[in-house]
Amino acid sequence: MTAANLPFASIIDLAHAYRRRALSPVDVTRATLERIAALNPRFKAYVAVAGDAALHAARAAEAGIAMGQLRGPLAGVPIALKDLCLTEGLPTRGGSALPGGAAPDRDATVVARLRAAGAVVLGKLAMTEGAYIAHHPSVPPPVNPWNEGHMTGLSSSGPAVALAAGMAYGALGSDTGGSIRFPCAATGVSGIKPTYGRVSLSGILLLAQSLDHVGPMARSLADCAAMLAVIAGPDPADPLTLPGVVPDYAVRLERGLRGCRIGLDERYVTAHTDPDVANAVFAAADTFVSRGARILPVSLPSPSGFLAHFTDLVAVEAAIAHEATFPAQAEHYGPELAGLLRRGQALLATDMARLQAPAREWTARVRALFEDVDLLICPSWPNPAPPLQRREGAAVLDDHGEMLKFTAPWNFSGHPCVCFPGGFNRQGLPLGVQIIARHGEEELAIRAGHAFQQNTDWHQRHPKL
Repeated sequence: MTAANLPFASIIDLAHAYRRRALSPVDVTRATLERIAALNPRFKAYVAVAGDAALHAARAAEAGIAMGQLRGPLAGVPIALKDLCLTEGLPTRGGSALPGGAAPDRDATVVARLRAAGAVVLGKLAMTEGAYIAHHPSVPPPVNPWNEGHMTGLSSSGPAVALAAGMAYGALGSDTGGSIRFPCAATGVSGIKPTYGRVSLSGILLLAQSLDHVGPMARSLADCAAMLAVIAGPDPADPLTLPGVVPDYAVRLERGLRGCRIGLDERYVTAHTDPDVANAVFAAADTFVSRGARILPVSLPSPSGFLAHFTDLVAVEAAIAHEATFPAQAEHYGPELAGLLRRGQALLATDMARLQAPAREWTARVRALFEDVDLLICPSWPNPAPPLQRREGAAVLDDHGEMLKFTAPWNFSGHPCVCFPGGFNRQGLPLGVQIIARHGEEELAIRAGHAFQQNTDWHQRHPKL
């Protein structure tokens, strides 16, 4: 592993190198911090860097590995956190400009689990205000390393940019309507939106609790699997977490796809979708067939009945999440998030009941569909990353749900989704592919995405910085 390719090494490769004493966690952490210092002024992925604390954690991890006390793949691996995860010793601002911002005295459950596994926390990553659709006007948005004139995918943009630019080996993101999957598609990285309740939300700044999912992001699904195995599982601090033992996702990656039934709705995939994106999905489907899977034609129910009202469905829960500071400190809010909160405060309970009914019906129909297939495949985003000429949120919401049709429905249903790069268009922009599984069956979706990545090198291509 050379100095040139070290920033883009996989988590799994780092773990093997640490065990062989071929690399030092302290040296890798120091090199990563130096890379952040050099590149972050340009790409603006980090809002806070914990340099001294990260080096201290790296030394502890190195000692733990040497003594055989830390054996997992995350030990000594530099990882960064979207700035909605409470992190002891680092301010957690959630992309806002609210005054204050003292460091919390505890970690979110997911952060505590990463630390217990020996991961090195590098710092906090930029995000849209409140995890909604736009950055606060006073906060510079992250810059796409593939093309600085194109979007980075909104909410989990900081994590995606840090990974794409080689400024972290893994990251935590969150997803309310596509905020892990959009940035992954825009920057050529991988991510997992787990089954709702698979990962604790304790210590997470919420946007809409019933839709929010925290999940891993990395440059490959194998690395995401290693992270998910650490952060997933029941948590007494979050009564909505699922019971049961979490599979060791990384160990089961090589089980193959023979007999797996993958549903593909060609009309859903191609309608109002960029042809390059649709072709990336079809190419992935061909790879799955070569690995023993069967592609079955399916007809997905249309989600348009509730996606046209996505803003309203998020608004009420968002208003509750911000009730301590809005409208009391409304002057510190950006226009998009403030508008959402006012909308949520104005909605009646009867309005919400009418809006939620189509989402529940859609979820029931999709559950029935999973009786005939094991997985579904579609794009992560209908287009490559859009240009920055439009207002950020407009690229997602102005078309009444068309941009959300591949992502937001699965937040309402709670089904797990994995996303990964499926190639590049003629302009060199990444294209995103997504696989959806039954509730609780992330493992099979991860295995399928990993099979594709074994057959291609898309996830190993990086921008020339």
